[in-house]
Amino acid sequence: MSDSIENLLVRNLHEVFGERDPARRATAIEAIFDRDCLFFDPRGPACRASNLGRCGCHPPGTVPRPRVFADRRDALQDSGRLDLAFGPPHQPRQITGLDVAVVNAGRISAAVYTFLEPTGA
Repeated sequence: MSDSIENLLVRNLHEVFGERDPARRATAIEAIFDRDCLFFDPRGPACRASNLGRCGCHPPGTVPRPRVFADRRDALQDSGRLDLAFGPPHQPRQITGLDVAVVNAGRISAAVYTFLEPTGA
């Protein structure tokens, strides 16, 4: 079954970046991404989706707390964007950002671009 672009973006946020268990995270990466897909993040060099489990994907000292706003989520024919926020539970969000993904055949295929903006906690 092929996921919608919006669903892939939300799954990426929760099941990859929000998942602390390495085995569940690896399973999600396998299901969501093409193996050669690249992840671009302002905190380091690009990394392949197959290596996402080893990349420094979490902001230090935070547990991802995604905030998904329906009016801030868009999809085109083969790409989409999703606003996001990170922060410890029950505290103001520390980082906000935007994911942009290229999708093909129900998987994030070529690339995911993450843009982050510290909120100045």
